[in-house]
Amino acid sequence: MRLSGAAAALGLLCTATASLHPRRSYETRDYFALHLDAAASPVDIAQRLGGRHEGQIGELDGHHTFSLPKESGADLDALLEDLQTKRKLRRRHTGDNAGVLDNEEESLAGILWSQKLAPKKRLEKRVPPSEQFTRVVTRDKKENVEAVQARSELVSTLGIADPIFEAQWHLFNTLEVGHDMNVSGVWLEGITGKGATAAIVDDGLDMYSNDLSPNYFPEGSYDFNDHTPEPRPRLRDDRHGTRCAGEVAAARNDVCGVGVAYDSRVSGIRILSGAIDDTDEASAINYAYQKNDIYSCSWGPPDDGATMEAPGILIKRAMVNGVQKGRGGKGSIFVFAAGNGASSGDNCNFDGYTNSIYSITVGAIDREGKHASYSESCSAQLVVAYSSGGTDAIHTTDVGTDKCYSLHGGTSAAGPLVVGAMALVLSVRPELTWRDAQYLMVETAVPIYEDDGSWQNTKSGQKFSHDWGFGKVDIYSLVQKAKTWELVKPQAWYHSPWLRVQHKIPQGDKGLAAMFQVSKKMVKDANIARLEHVTVTMNVNHTRRGDLSVELRSPEGVVSHLSTARKNDDTEAGYVDWTFMTVAHWGESGVGTWTVVVKDTEVNDNVGEFLDWRLNLWGEAANASKQKLHPLPDEHDDDHNIEDAIVVTTTVQPAPTATQPPDQPSHTVDRPVNTKPASTDSKPSGSSTPTPSPASDSFLPSFFPTFGASKHTQIWIYAAIGSIIVFCVGLGIYFQIQRRRRLRNDRDDYDFEMIEDEDEAKAMNGSSTRRRGGELYNAFAGESEEEPLFSDEDDDDEPYRDQAASPNPRRSGSADLDDTQRDRT
Repeated sequence: MRLSGAAAALGLLCTATASLHPRRSYETRDYFALHLDAAASPVDIAQRLGGRHEGQIGELDGHHTFSLPKESGADLDALLEDLQTKRKLRRRHTGDNAGVLDNEEESLAGILWSQKLAPKKRLEKRVPPSEQFTRVVTRDKKENVEAVQARSELVSTLGIADPIFEAQWHLFNTLEVGHDMNVSGVWLEGITGKGATAAIVDDGLDMYSNDLSPNYFPEGSYDFNDHTPEPRPRLRDDRHGTRCAGEVAAARNDVCGVGVAYDSRVSGIRILSGAIDDTDEASAINYAYQKNDIYSCSWGPPDDGATMEAPGILIKRAMVNGVQKGRGGKGSIFVFAAGNGASSGDNCNFDGYTNSIYSITVGAIDREGKHASYSESCSAQLVVAYSSGGTDAIHTTDVGTDKCYSLHGGTSAAGPLVVGAMALVLSVRPELTWRDAQYLMVETAVPIYEDDGSWQNTKSGQKFSHDWGFGKVDIYSLVQKAKTWELVKPQAWYHSPWLRVQHKIPQGDKGLAAMFQVSKKMVKDANIARLEHVTVTMNVNHTRRGDLSVELRSPEGVVSHLSTARKNDDTEAGYVDWTFMTVAHWGESGVGTWTVVVKDTEVNDNVGEFLDWRLNLWGEAANASKQKLHPLPDEHDDDHNIEDAIVVTTTVQPAPTATQPPDQPSHTVDRPVNTKPASTDSKPSGSSTPTPSPASDSFLPSFFPTFGASKHTQIWIYAAIGSIIVFCVGLGIYFQIQRRRRLRNDRDDYDFEMIEDEDEAKAMNGSSTRRRGGELYNAFAGESEEEPLFSDEDDDDEPYRDQAASPNPRRSGSADLDDTQRDRT
């Protein structure tokens, strides 16, 4: 049977695509990811290792997959170590000056990094909790007459015949006027998403649905679960991706409803329907990244309030690769759902995807604008968008030829609405970069429920809340701003040295604060004009991770709650090289004192120690011409010896609140005195060597010398000095008494005896000389070897807590937006 030209071309495309992503047989072979030097030959490496070259890993240059038969030895690391040992023995026998490597050794020297691959299913769809899938509550409200009339005119003008459009309140809300995406005015201008492509990275996409087939883009699609070109839903619950795709790009026709960008193209990338390894995921988020503009990711690690998980190094590199090379260098735009774990006390800063600086992280609000009960809060959340709640859910496309769905929800549904919004923006301004997209979100988001006590004024002129980000997305304002937006300059950064603390964390409402001074010179040398993101990487030991919380205060006085205590997190560990992120400091200069406050929120037997931390400032370059791209993430980025970390000022103090800056430290300590200066050889790229803030480790007033010793050592020094003084005073008194007695010639035959037995001393004097010595020691040492816990009984401001742990009456409040904030035609 002869194939038509189009069918034959499609067949060739499918064959070529399948060959690039072959199905793997983990039962018979072990697979490895290797990063090779540019001069290394993958074919030669495979030959030397006795393995097979499986191909490049997605779009990551120099990264390849290899496989070895299981019977020949699965541990590539051990094999490489063995070969390296043989090479050392050869050099030992031939002499150091032999110099020239043989072909085998030269090839293996090109292996920069290796990772054994294992398929696993660790990512979950961010559908709402099961209780959200109840019937829609009957509403007593009546539709606004004027809004109904305006919707009728819109339908007539645009020729919308989609049967469930009137139920798509997130597009046009006639009950709670003003609580929708405000997109109709953009449509009436003819802006419907043409030319933009969104990739739904999920559990598949039904390209045979009549609602999606007109906009389906096969060249941007692939199935990484079954390794086939067509990401068609195959499992019973493979519906999530299709529903998300309908929110973005359901066609304007006579099936179901319409998408936010109903003329945009939509791709499907299937990864959530089975186990995948890191190479699959890294390939997926870079797939067709010159044709796919936006990646919709409504998934992540479990939202159970106990998980703390970040993507592996390959996936991190793929994300950076996407923003640096995707869309011809303008950068792929990644949109992630914030997570649905609020009822479990979860926080989106414990998720390494949603707290990435490369992600637009989206929380959820319901059709009345209330914060969705399941939506997680965190300092990394950029904006919120509409989704399911107590009165309704999102109406969209479902799997099937003409199937619709009326109960789509969770932050899974909020994210794709922002994806559709960005598709509209890129159809107007395709040259915008990934950072321009974030700037536009920040500057046009609309704050809601501003009287709930969660909002802070920021240097950028916007307000920020951990619950709402910068506010809800308003598409009309977003697109209008994009039309005249001036592109931002490249990204610049400053990475501080590692900052040593090494101090026990007090329990209760006190916090251990560590401070670091950023100078104007540091910022200038880093080429930063203004901040965008701030990240803090830290190490904290603790016997129960869920007891910890962390706050960051900027020189401008803005407080970011980097983490909150989690009731379900019983992990017997703290934070190990974990990076928290915040967008609350957008627009600040970065110059001044940055303060990190770590709290052990529960008074119990679980204790911890704050070891060290590192401050990372990310922002817009001052001089675009000299700014280079940031290197790809490396597995050794956080390597350091704590002894080499510079000392920073620390203090124990009441924890700051979002509305009240913390007091200046009344007691400072500078961790051990035998510190080493930061090595210039290991100074992070883009940073300058800082001068540590002056500090003292004295428990006495500042005019007492510290002798260059730690507090503990000072206690012994001053105790010894005190003992000597007491002895000398006592000796002087003794001789004075003796002298007077001799002068009086009273009892010339009297001999003075030192009393050494404590019981005898008590009997004779009613007290113990040892106790007196102890009192002298305590007078210098204070109550303990730790800093006193300063309290502030007048501070009634409650620090930020995750909404699940601290219910807020604003959750049940209601306030419609002013109609003047909308711009409809």
